[in-house]
Amino acid sequence: MDEQELRVLLGAQRAAAEARQVTDAWRRIEAWLEAHAPGTLAALRPGALVTEVAALQERIGVRIPPGLKALWREHAGVHDLPWAAFLLGDWALMDFESVAEVYERMRDFHRRDGSEECVIWRAAWIPVCSFTARDHTSGLFLDAETGRMHHWDRYGDRTPRYESLTTYLEEMADRLEAPSLMTGERPGLLDLRALVWGPPSDAGRAAAWEPFSEG
Repeated sequence: MDEQELRVLLGAQRAAAEARQVTDAWRRIEAWLEAHAPGTLAALRPGALVTEVAALQERIGVRIPPGLKALWREHAGVHDLPWAAFLLGDWALMDFESVAEVYERMRDFHRRDGSEECVIWRAAWIPVCSFTARDHTSGLFLDAETGRMHHWDRYGDRTPRYESLTTYLEEMADRLEAPSLMTGERPGLLDLRALVWGPPSDAGRAAAWEPFSEG
């Protein structure tokens, strides 16, 4: 095996490992939803076809990392429901049309007003989560070059938040499975059907929210 073949083999192994880790973390999350939050589970869209992922990749012109492909094969976004922003940090998983629209809009902003010194949106940044299913003024994006997850908002914040998509999903799964061992955000149920992280700041939601305790 020559050096080029070895690089290809190692790259394929890394891609497979990344996809497996994301899938494993997501299935821990989904198992919790099946057991405790059927309303949230119903908000999830079906998984994407390989052809749909390929079409999105061609549209935005960015190689989609294996982990993100794996997540989208499980579920490609959420329906527009009041409790659909259930991911850790109160984010909603974006559907493909929203991903493409936000990416294209932000790249247009960068071409018009940005520069290397004032970066609005790099080509490798793929939006993944947003404030709600329809409100895309803030969210999390995945840097396809570094693998890190960053926060974005309309005011220019681009703060790194998680080392990888795997890290983000594993932390969410850990918090769901063992909330008593964690500090900060904790899972709870809204009307015993929907996952909401809390305690919620909204008074109406706070009144209907029940913290989840294992056992």
